[in-house]
Amino acid sequence: MRPLAVLAALLCAAPALAQPASVAVRFDRHAIRPVLAEGLADKGAGRAVSADDPVRIASISKLVTALGVLRMVDAGQLDLDRDVSDYLGWRLRNPAFPDKPITLRLLLSHQSSLLDGGELYIIALGTSLRERLADPQVWDNAHALGSGWFHYTNLNFPVIASVMERASGQRFDRLMQRLVLRPLKLDACYNWSGCSPRAVKRAVVLYRASGEVAKDDLGGKLPDCLVVPGPEGQCDLSAYRPGDNGALFSPQGGLRISMRGLARIGQVLARQDTRFLSRRSHAELTRMEWRFNGANGLGEDGAASGFFCAYGLAVHAIGTGGAHCRDDVFGDGTRRLGHSGDAYGLKSGLYWDPVSGKGLAWFTTEVAPDAPTGRTAFTAREEEVTARAMHP
Repeated sequence: MRPLAVLAALLCAAPALAQPASVAVRFDRHAIRPVLAEGLADKGAGRAVSADDPVRIASISKLVTALGVLRMVDAGQLDLDRDVSDYLGWRLRNPAFPDKPITLRLLLSHQSSLLDGGELYIIALGTSLRERLADPQVWDNAHALGSGWFHYTNLNFPVIASVMERASGQRFDRLMQRLVLRPLKLDACYNWSGCSPRAVKRAVVLYRASGEVAKDDLGGKLPDCLVVPGPEGQCDLSAYRPGDNGALFSPQGGLRISMRGLARIGQVLARQDTRFLSRRSHAELTRMEWRFNGANGLGEDGAASGFFCAYGLAVHAIGTGGAHCRDDVFGDGTRRLGHSGDAYGLKSGLYWDPVSGKGLAWFTTEVAPDAPTGRTAFTAREEEVTARAMHP
């Protein structure tokens, strides 16, 4: 009977493993607790997902990049309100507003007047950021920077990473290891640069809703090239000069981190840990630089859907209320801070309540681009995952 019992157990487990991978970890200022892990991290290997498996966390990467910026601000290497041209070594201006300097504050809060222009924020090795920003498609000529107009733009973060590199003389992937990931004792990395062999073997493969592999089917080995190669497949980084192309290691979306690790970051921010960031930098990070007022921010940036209603320095505030806001994915009317992620069939979130210190880190995969929203501007799948995680 024992083989039959094993077969029955496998058959019972099969429906759960066939589900899209979903993981959620709850945390407060003192403890971290995984509450949900279902589906497969790697369908080919039949490996179940866990809270310790690193996944490409998409735009939550922006929040972590902002922590690196603020660590450099605390060290006196960067100033949030200085013209970034001073760091880059060349004049950066929106051609329509040549007298308006662009600052890190404007870049981090998506008020810089930069646009993505499709996927122009992906800049291959051998192309410089300066070349890319000469393309008129990447500039909003209708809304002056600093005018209160919010437009969510991935391209802001390659600029930020270039500034960080030029100010430090260090490549972005290595800089983030030094500034953020190693100090927090995280086995995490941008574009797999700096992650341990153990983390690489535990990579979560991202699948589209069709079941097609979208990203990170590594087979236990690092990718042949950690950056977008040049037009003829070039991948030699030995001649790269820090600051020339901050897009290489995907500061806007390329962080690989486990949900337990992401919860650790949330915990540090919920504590306002001054061993990591100064009190002033914690306050700068979470101060809302932009609030939806029903007039500005409408259109492609998502504000019209009620998703972005308040935004700080790469920090998204949800549950803030307001006639046009549909951002309370938790459904309890509590204001939370954090960020969401959306790429390659993955939806993710890291949000915490600054009053209680309680928060949640989660992801779910195989979400279709046209997946229906629920009662909020988040997808119905995200609402389901957060509800199950908060009320297991």
